[in-house]
Amino acid sequence: MKFSFWPAPMQDFDTVLDLCRHAEATGWDGIWFADHFMPNAEDTSTPWPECFTTLSALAVSIPRIRIGSLVAGNTYRHPAVLAKMAATIDHFSGGRFVLGLGAGWQENEHHQYGIPFYDVAERLARLDEACAVIKSLYSEPKSDFAGRFYQLDDASLEPKPLQRPMPLLIGGGGEKVTLKIAARWADEWNVWGTPDTLRHKVGVLTDHCARIDRDPASIHKSAQALLFMSEDRAWLEQRRQTPMQMATMIGTPEEIAAIIDDYAAAGVDEMIIPDFTLGQGDAKKAAMDTFMRVVAGR
Repeated sequence: MKFSFWPAPMQDFDTVLDLCRHAEATGWDGIWFADHFMPNAEDTSTPWPECFTTLSALAVSIPRIRIGSLVAGNTYRHPAVLAKMAATIDHFSGGRFVLGLGAGWQENEHHQYGIPFYDVAERLARLDEACAVIKSLYSEPKSDFAGRFYQLDDASLEPKPLQRPMPLLIGGGGEKVTLKIAARWADEWNVWGTPDTLRHKVGVLTDHCARIDRDPASIHKSAQALLFMSEDRAWLEQRRQTPMQMATMIGTPEEIAAIIDDYAAAGVDEMIIPDFTLGQGDAKKAAMDTFMRVVAGR
């Protein structure tokens, strides 16, 4: 299994760069960065750097491991423009970029910036067309596309990404539409969830793949959950008793290793660890190191 690091996007760039350099130096396989413009909260004054300019800086500062967006909101940029941005970062990185793409969900940033939000069905339909646009621009010398939402007219995209193909990751767990889009277009797929959630979702994705005669093993599968790791069992029990909106992994390093085994058995190829719950400063790096040494076995 691969293990990747996800720094919280509200941190200043010097902190993010320091953490990502530490991740690279200590054996992590990848770095992911969220594509949002502000917190999903009533108070949106927290500093929140933009995703793709940050990834561009990381691409030239972190020389070894994969980097990617987790995930780009499709509503924020025309897919041809996004494809151009991602291909450029792939060159900056020497062929290590992953374009993560989702339908878009955070309503407050659409409202504040005057970006049309649409309903769920239209956002998903736009995502499906966007995948077709991006794949065509990356594979064809010139592309024509006459969709409901997007149009290309003898469009070129040069230079192509260094990777052939550059991975397109689809994020989301909607079983009727999102996983169907992933089965059709994705090189990689990502979702939040527990091992049981992933076991079920991978099964749904496999069924969608079967309907179009695609090998589900050709889709790299990743997942993430908030990590609460400690030797303090009283502290861990408090975390277990606290309701969480997101999937969590709670336990000692040895217990977390067993949970990771469950993810692997569910079909997960890459586990992404957000740093949101790992503490600050040296404590965060120590938690990262314990995870890689004890849990990942490196």
